[in-house]
Amino acid sequence: MSTVLSVQFWAFVGVVAGIYTILALGLQVQFGVAGLLNFGHAAFMAVGAYSMAILVVKTGWPLWADSLAAIGVAVAFGLLLGLPTLRLRADYFAITTIAFAEIVRYVAINEQRLTGGPVGTIALAGPGRAASYNREWLDFQRWAQDRLESVIGDHATKDVTMLVLVWVVALLLLVVVDAIVRSPWGRVLKSIREDEDAAAALGKNVFAYKLQALAAGAVLGAIAGLFFAFQFSFFSPGDFDPLVTFFAYTIVILGGTARNWAVPIGAVLFGVIFAGTRFFDFPPFSLLESGERAYVRLIVIGLILIGLMLFRPQGLLGKREEMVLE
Repeated sequence: MSTVLSVQFWAFVGVVAGIYTILALGLQVQFGVAGLLNFGHAAFMAVGAYSMAILVVKTGWPLWADSLAAIGVAVAFGLLLGLPTLRLRADYFAITTIAFAEIVRYVAINEQRLTGGPVGTIALAGPGRAASYNREWLDFQRWAQDRLESVIGDHATKDVTMLVLVWVVALLLLVVVDAIVRSPWGRVLKSIREDEDAAAALGKNVFAYKLQALAAGAVLGAIAGLFFAFQFSFFSPGDFDPLVTFFAYTIVILGGTARNWAVPIGAVLFGVIFAGTRFFDFPPFSLLESGERAYVRLIVIGLILIGLMLFRPQGLLGKREEMVLE
């Protein structure tokens, strides 16, 4: 059977799309709702994934406790980033967030005893020992797979089970975020996005609201990092380079800025392009080697962004009047 017709292939694409839905949802809160131009969002994903893996391997705590602690660490990093920088002008804030993300990545590369260094989390246990941080998750996944088999039979493979788990969490988070954005807190963030001075004149603590939005996005970025770690078993600093943040921006812009329920649509389209293109084995993709297809997908993503900016800058489901940058 052709790879592109395989259920397992599309399950994997769906898992990637679900993880990026959660990641982009955090950016939607920061950028689409609050107007924060965060170009270092991948750092929160890295902090969440690494913190969980390090705690599991080096402390032996239960996975659920390590995961909650990892989310807490990501929030702390968000506060560490926001406290000295959120009063900067938008373009300067964007520059500092890129620097922050690169600092996180280079610390992960160079602190080998803490992070495993450039080799990645497989080296967390030290030289000559292969580390594993997701045994508890695999046990849980097998339990969920057994339950799913009673519903869909032999189709309940590991990837299909992960697909269900990721999207259940992603949709729950979407419901929560959408409710929060529609609350008075979310309306204040939108007013800050539209006119920061007017919001301040009404007695709103603009700095505090921005800091809260940054922290909320950090939580979602960390959760995306956890699922990334669970899906791929081990990872390295290269998995969190600056491109990851711009992939999230692609999803937000593709679906529509400030349109929460458009995020999954953008993520699914992105997932097909990003994860799917490498395995497309029909013309014209079959004329290229696998490694060449990996570069083609980046070109396609760039062309999509350029096309959106030219012909539909508000995204597929967005509204021009809600665009942050006009």
